[in-house]
Amino acid sequence: MKRETLIWSVLLVLGFLGLTGRALLTDRGMANVYVRAVDRTLVQVETEAEAAEAGGVLSKRWVDAEAPEAADLDLASLGADQVRKVTTYEQVLPNDYYRAVSEDPDQAQIRWSASRTVGVWVAAIFTLAIFSFLYKDNVFYKIAESILVGVSAGYWMVVGFWDIIVPNLMGKLWPALVKGWAMPGLEAQPEPLYWVPLILGVMLVWRLSPKGSWISRWPLAFIIGTTAGLRLISFLHANFLAQISNSIVPLIVMEGGQVDIAESVRSLVLIVGILSCLVYFFFSFEHKGAVGKTAKLGIWFLMITFGAGFGYTVMGRIALLAIRLEFLFDDWLWLIDPSNARILFSAIS
Repeated sequence: MKRETLIWSVLLVLGFLGLTGRALLTDRGMANVYVRAVDRTLVQVETEAEAAEAGGVLSKRWVDAEAPEAADLDLASLGADQVRKVTTYEQVLPNDYYRAVSEDPDQAQIRWSASRTVGVWVAAIFTLAIFSFLYKDNVFYKIAESILVGVSAGYWMVVGFWDIIVPNLMGKLWPALVKGWAMPGLEAQPEPLYWVPLILGVMLVWRLSPKGSWISRWPLAFIIGTTAGLRLISFLHANFLAQISNSIVPLIVMEGGQVDIAESVRSLVLIVGILSCLVYFFFSFEHKGAVGKTAKLGIWFLMITFGAGFGYTVMGRIALLAIRLEFLFDDWLWLIDPSNARILFSAIS
């Protein structure tokens, strides 16, 4: 066995033993999640604005009786099918649980949640499995990666089915069927024009067939062409024209009858940077003399811009890493407590 593999194996065994001992042999515990039972009243509402945004499709939704959308409703006048009594469980701080237990050991409003605690453990194990790639590619990383990709794909497939296919396609073609099956508040008339996206969608799925897979190229070409045309217009307005508009600034900025030195310097740097970068990409003249020096200045501006963009990206990735480490040390191991969520436990114990 290689020395490197032996070291990592020993660290894994020690880490496993340490976690087991902390979870089973200490009073403080770790990764426990507590919830409070909350009785809520839900009412079915429908607004004209939402119906207008949905293209005239009237769909009802359930909201809390204390929500602003239900402020004008008289609960006593609503039917039994428009009002529901439900019990939900909201997560609370461990402090709330410790305080409730210290005051009344038999209280039942706040309790330990087995499912959410298991969820914290699963999230921590998957995080460590992803971090194991820092050592080398291994089976734990591959399992975590495959499960993450599969769960994400399955989740977005379900979301796409219920949020797009059912209301926007089936609700337009067979509103009576959708109303009796999935959307009781749906009020719409059949629109034959929506047979076009249905046919294109069936042709797109035809790619999975062993024969006639070429049929999927036609809807794919239509989707790519339409998306490119729509995005071209949006990018033209949001990026190209917006950048030109923002670069047209006064060289000398006046504020209250006096020259604003800071804004004037900012405008000067902006104008010089834009012009020098344009000169660098201007190849009709050889980059010698004044043109060459201006082009070199443009290179400096480009490198500073690329460096700032790269640094911003690195900072974002470091922030994600810090969030995962905080999850491991705070929510899972209970080694740190930045939000003072468990300070009362220390006082009691």
